[in-house]
Amino acid sequence: MFKYCLSIVCFIAIANCAFAFQGDTVIPKKRYDTKRLAGAAISLDGIPNEEAWKLVEWGGDFTQWQPNEGKKPSQPTQFKILYDNKFLYVAYNCIDSTPGLIEKRMGRRDAFPGDFVEINIDSYHDQRTGFSFTTSVSGVRGDEFISNNGNNWDANWNPIWFAKTAINKHGWTAEIKIPLSQLRYGNEKDKVWGIQVMRRIFRKEERSTWQFIPQSTGVWVSNFGELHGLKDIPFHRQVEIAPYVTSQVATYKKEPGNPFADGTDVKLTGGVDGKVAVTNDLILDFTINPDFGQVEADPSQVRIDGFQNFFGEQRPFFIESRNIFEYQLTGSEAGGDYDADLLFYSRRIGSSPHSYPNTATGEYVKYPQNTSILGAAKFSGKTKKGWSIGILESVTEREKATIDNNGKRRKELVEPFTNYFVGRLQKDMNGGNTIIGGIFTAVNREHGLDDILHRSAYSAGIDFLHYWKSQSWYIRGNVVYSNVQGKKEVILNTQTSFEHQFQRPDVKGFTFDSNRTSLTGTGATIRFGKTGGKAGKMGQVFKFETGLTYRSPQLELNDIGFMLTANEINHFTWVGLQYQKPFSVFRNARINYNHWLRWDFGGKLLYSQFNMNTGGTFKNNWQVGTSVTWNPYDVSNNALRGAGALRKPGGLGWSANLSSDYRKKFSAGINFFKFWAEDNAISFYNAGISFNYVPINSLSISLAANYDENRRNQDQFVQNITYNNTTRTIVAGVKQKTIRFTGRLSYNITPDLTIQYYGQPYLTRPAYQQFAYVVNPLADKYVNRFLRYSSNQISENNGNYLIDENRDGITDYSFGKPDFNFVQFRSNMVIRWEYRPGSELFLVWSEGNTSDNFDDLHTPVFNSLFNNAFSGGNARNIFLVKWTYRFLR
Repeated sequence: MFKYCLSIVCFIAIANCAFAFQGDTVIPKKRYDTKRLAGAAISLDGIPNEEAWKLVEWGGDFTQWQPNEGKKPSQPTQFKILYDNKFLYVAYNCIDSTPGLIEKRMGRRDAFPGDFVEINIDSYHDQRTGFSFTTSVSGVRGDEFISNNGNNWDANWNPIWFAKTAINKHGWTAEIKIPLSQLRYGNEKDKVWGIQVMRRIFRKEERSTWQFIPQSTGVWVSNFGELHGLKDIPFHRQVEIAPYVTSQVATYKKEPGNPFADGTDVKLTGGVDGKVAVTNDLILDFTINPDFGQVEADPSQVRIDGFQNFFGEQRPFFIESRNIFEYQLTGSEAGGDYDADLLFYSRRIGSSPHSYPNTATGEYVKYPQNTSILGAAKFSGKTKKGWSIGILESVTEREKATIDNNGKRRKELVEPFTNYFVGRLQKDMNGGNTIIGGIFTAVNREHGLDDILHRSAYSAGIDFLHYWKSQSWYIRGNVVYSNVQGKKEVILNTQTSFEHQFQRPDVKGFTFDSNRTSLTGTGATIRFGKTGGKAGKMGQVFKFETGLTYRSPQLELNDIGFMLTANEINHFTWVGLQYQKPFSVFRNARINYNHWLRWDFGGKLLYSQFNMNTGGTFKNNWQVGTSVTWNPYDVSNNALRGAGALRKPGGLGWSANLSSDYRKKFSAGINFFKFWAEDNAISFYNAGISFNYVPINSLSISLAANYDENRRNQDQFVQNITYNNTTRTIVAGVKQKTIRFTGRLSYNITPDLTIQYYGQPYLTRPAYQQFAYVVNPLADKYVNRFLRYSSNQISENNGNYLIDENRDGITDYSFGKPDFNFVQFRSNMVIRWEYRPGSELFLVWSEGNTSDNFDDLHTPVFNSLFNNAFSGGNARNIFLVKWTYRFLR
């Protein structure tokens, strides 16, 4: 198997080297000359008819980027740029021969609805990063921070800027005004910035650009045109202070006798967010006593395989500029579970407390749902010499639970005072073709929970990226290190945790030591690939990536990072043939091949998988895709929770998806996945359907439904039990059904006043049967890996299974019934009004309802979902008003 995959990788490398020396098309960079606005004023009304605009010429001569790359656009576009000491001004003239067909859809900020025009500005002129400002014809603004030469667009960057639009008989026009304080630039007297202007014509899904950049190049910022004429722009010390006040009322079911659950909680809080420019290109962000009540709730998610759930960050302070602090251990083009591993996972800051108090019968607990963040600060930016700097510091509160016993109260520590630190440094060299960097993270906790938490946790990494051949070829890699320290009991728990499982009897390559007070591990990744190059006659571009990534058994990142599992060496390869120009019935199309191999540090092959997938967009903008996956070999070191490795059945998977033209007032999509295992030991399928309806330009309604059914005949872990001085690993067959509905509504009263609703009922029900214990977990035949209990060995009594393994009439051991029915409903409605730039008023209603009817195992799942999700007995409703006012200087 390994030799086969190695031969594929070698063939790809040789084939690509043959193409590497073909000449790339060199596109000359355009130039636009701006002038300083002196004396004359611009009235921002969307109509560029002021005398001041006559100071400069119209820029134009756009080229189609999609769908007919390189051809003349169906409608011409023009722009002008002026500046003064405080602002950059841009005017657009979007000519349209059929103005009645201009799509004036609205949406929330950063939704990019309908027809729009945008400008990308590389004010650093580092040819890797930029600031994007998008203006929809409806007046909706969008803004993004561009990094990694266009491979990363962060829509969570929200600068203060101004835009107005107007429709006329010749098309539509726009004027925007960008405070120079929102940009980052050097202190040169005469500045040269990179710029790109793009227009989207929604009805044709056509995009045209001022500076033509072929899609086959695989780059973006480095090929921008240039803006000249910027002279003597002063340094603007950006200072923004935004105090906030939040009033919150929570209602829930009153619990008789519980002094902490009288049915209503009221809270009034306040805090301050701020942003201060330390230099022209370095900025300090800070928050004191932050509140994130307006943030959408996490989707419901339950796993029974032992792996932790990953939830995306949604809190504004942590998502803005997060690209600077992101540090994936792998990040492969092929994709894989290992791509979730991060050195910094901001959701660790302010998460739920790690401890729960010990209580006696009749005692009640007031327990903090999340750890309070006392404050946080970020120092970030990029210098003219190519240094990217990011420093984040956050402090979380010491949290205590209050226990009431007949009016007598005591407090118990559930989370210690904790400091989190992240430092990131990168250096661009060789015109942005070489980047080296490093990261350091630290978690330090006070004493108090030393028996369950690491006293300190550190990680570090160094990374490099090198491009050549017009940045179409690359090699990149990193090396990471971790160290955790604590009491012997804590390090013992780390060694035996799901991610490590040092106690496994078949472990090789490392030792289990119950006397350790620290654990040090490493990881690394190397990737080599091709992102672009000269396209063929049909616009086809051949791309690939291959690489290797590992996590040593001792690597531990979960104090401030995210790591699914250690003790793995993964190889991956992706090959793609992408058709980027229309042909036959397609607007574009792609064909991909992937394979994956995995070993542990003992040299044991754990996993192999091969995939072929293809997809495309038709000329009518319908989309279709399908894939076939073959998984011939699968061994898990984690599935038996430390009792040894388990061979899982291999099999074959197939998926398909189809979606209609999303530009229409009504659009829909369907997807399906099915997996068949050898010996019919596993069967899994997922089906989903989604709808989106836009009855008027200001209203969008969407609904999605997903159904999963996962059936495993015998290898679902239940519990490890000691019997006759040996470990009995109990397993079972399981049939898990999961249903999820997601509804969204977005209504724009104005571009700056929106109403949004999100709701999600969710159910998952794993039903266990045919209990057995593991006898030969690596046997070739599936049936030889387990020994099923006979009817005279197992019985059920009061929610427990009693096992008489030797049939002597005496219970040898027992375990709890693992079946459950989990139903949850989460929703929130947010009215957001940006009543002045940067200042907002939020009105929020959120509801969470988790059913306590976990034993509802026989009602049909759809009936159980709707019977339990919307019953108000356990609902918790929160009504919140948040007011912010941003002071600018």
